[in-house]
Amino acid sequence: MKMEKHSLTALLNITHPIIMAPMFLVSNTKMVIEGMKSGVAGCIPALNYRALDELKSSIHELKASKVPGGSFGYNLIVNKSNVKYKEQLRVLCEEGVDFIITSLGSPEETINEAHKVGIKVFCDVTDLAFAQKVESLGADALIAVNNLAGGHRGNLDPETLIKELSENTSLPVISAGGVGCKSDLDKMISYGAVGVSIGSPFIASIESGVSQEYKQACVEYGAKDIVMTERISGTPCTVINTPYVQKVGTKQTWLETVLNKNKTLKKWVKMIRFYIGMKATEKAATQVTYKTVWVAGPTIENTKEILPVSKIVQQLVA
Repeated sequence: MKMEKHSLTALLNITHPIIMAPMFLVSNTKMVIEGMKSGVAGCIPALNYRALDELKSSIHELKASKVPGGSFGYNLIVNKSNVKYKEQLRVLCEEGVDFIITSLGSPEETINEAHKVGIKVFCDVTDLAFAQKVESLGADALIAVNNLAGGHRGNLDPETLIKELSENTSLPVISAGGVGCKSDLDKMISYGAVGVSIGSPFIASIESGVSQEYKQACVEYGAKDIVMTERISGTPCTVINTPYVQKVGTKQTWLETVLNKNKTLKKWVKMIRFYIGMKATEKAATQVTYKTVWVAGPTIENTKEILPVSKIVQQLVA
């Protein structure tokens, strides 16, 4: 059944049309709790938790801290690179969350299982073809990942992508990428988005789970310092152009390129590359080493100091 294009505030019963985007290693319950208190939704990657018991505990903590005007959800990687996917989905459905955001694969099973227990499912999309596919599967909304997003970004600019999805699907469009201040948020709404998903501005929050050096880098570097690299997960990803990134380069090696073209090996290479890349990113996020790879998007241009989540939300909506 096609749903009306409700605003994000109506979809999630929140005060402001903002989802604090799920960021690998950055997002945590402290951030989401402060976000909910400030009237926005918060989302955490399920992969931020090594064990299912830790995932369950985080859900219990967020449920206990939920306040009117706030909402919480989790992000699921739904392709074969995430071997924990099915168990994570089971826990989310058993424990109960407000919404799930799916990434990097078919959301069909997630939509079917989540809807059985009243959980909304929003799907990351980068083009119209995939948006129409997830619409046919029963998704509740689209997360339109544009070419200004941090991490794994899309190819289309925000205006083109939002308008294309809004005009050719019946689903609400939540824009992801390119929002670092109130005027950016207003711009996305004017293009036809019902709300926005914002990540990079929250990296340099007091509550985020990364090192002080990572946070300070988001203050000191800007939009011009963001580059694309293929060296982390095998999929192009935006990072801060630190001296280490400059040293190792941003393109795949000749061997990685050859292996990725081999149909038989491609799937396994991608899984191994994903695992190695996530481990490297984890080390960089939590420790200071000479091998520093910090994921971020161009909206760190608006990050001038390390602030509490509540203050960052204020700046985005005031």
